[in-house]
Amino acid sequence: MDLFSTLLAALSLQAFSILDSVAHSANHYTQGLSFDNDILIESTGRYGESALYRYNSDFKIQDSMRLEERYFGEGSVALGNEIFYLTWKSKKAFKLDSRTLKIKQTLKIPTEGWGLTFCNGTLWLSDGSSEIFKVLPEDFRFIGSLKVNDSGKPVSYLNELECVDGNIYANIWQSDSIAVIDSKTGNVLSYLDFSKIAKKVRQKFPKAEVLNGIAYDGKYLWITGKWWPVMYKVNIKKD
Repeated sequence: MDLFSTLLAALSLQAFSILDSVAHSANHYTQGLSFDNDILIESTGRYGESALYRYNSDFKIQDSMRLEERYFGEGSVALGNEIFYLTWKSKKAFKLDSRTLKIKQTLKIPTEGWGLTFCNGTLWLSDGSSEIFKVLPEDFRFIGSLKVNDSGKPVSYLNELECVDGNIYANIWQSDSIAVIDSKTGNVLSYLDFSKIAKKVRQKFPKAEVLNGIAYDGKYLWITGKWWPVMYKVNIKKD
């Protein structure tokens, strides 16, 4: 049993139920998913294919922008009148005008870019390690970090991020599970295990890869994956 499976078995799993689903483009290599009020924002990856899409309340694409072919897009999040869009290995992030989706500024980051969210007044960035970093939105300067652990053991491969009721939800790359992280201590509180759902998706659509994409609309989670043809509406059962 690998380390992640051991951790997953050791912690209580957070219960959830699937309420609904909507179509999602199987050509989208999803890297980031989040809501800006009632507008869903999705950022995608792969060289030559990286783009950011905005969906209306009917989950139809209303506008989009595409990165240059030399960039591999990653996570994204809206903050005020701007949208931040990470790149993977270029050590750059782009600040977009949320009205036009045009790039306003190119920002340097000292690590790879994986996931991005805004939680408890802080912009958080993941780089695939077991740490997530506090970032100043003005210049993307790192001002602190949070070491994520499960019973004292580092939890690595933290990827796409989302803020849910003050906790940080993180996709764990190479798995189909989401870690629920205390944003103050870094302790993993529980996991959401979507492996059964992901397995069914991949059986029907062999091109589909791992779960990657968490958006919270204030009441429900919306999840999808890389090259998944569907996005699910999820009710989290809270204590």
